[in-house]
Amino acid sequence: MGRVWRHLLVRLQRFARGEDAAAAVEFALVLPIMLMLYIGSVETTALISMDRKVQSVAGALGDLVARQDKTIEADMLSDYFLAAGGIMTPFPTDELYQVVTQVYVSATGVATVKWSKQYHAGTMSTKYATNATFKLPTAMTNIAKDSYVIVAEGIYDYPPLYGFAFKQTIKLYRQNFFVPRFGNEIRYVE
Repeated sequence: MGRVWRHLLVRLQRFARGEDAAAAVEFALVLPIMLMLYIGSVETTALISMDRKVQSVAGALGDLVARQDKTIEADMLSDYFLAAGGIMTPFPTDELYQVVTQVYVSATGVATVKWSKQYHAGTMSTKYATNATFKLPTAMTNIAKDSYVIVAEGIYDYPPLYGFAFKQTIKLYRQNFFVPRFGNEIRYVE
């Protein structure tokens, strides 16, 4: 009887070792899939977070400019660009473009640019030409007839962190509209 038990014990030990090997193979097959899901979710979460930050940048910039009464000086606008850009922390701002444009909407609904400034990498430049037509959503055109609109844009080229979920740079774009708080034109002064 002792021999039978020993033989059974040997067989059980082999069976146990066989299951360990099977578990290791299963783990090796599942691990890459689980890692890709994990890294993909991290990548997607970072992209969503970045998109929200770009939205916040555009919103803050437009709100700050719309609060001005009658004029905004270049130095003040530059400070507003810097302050809004600070929202991007901890992400780098190298690929962030900020644009603020004052648009006049005539009584007939034609929108034209009064002034426009773009800020990128510490440099402010003109984005849209003065008196050029500007495409506004119909609802905004109807609200702002015979008045002014501040249009703030945030643009960011988002590079993927790891390149597993997506490999190409994604252009994030957000646009916000504000009516000047004091209801009149805000002139840009160099």
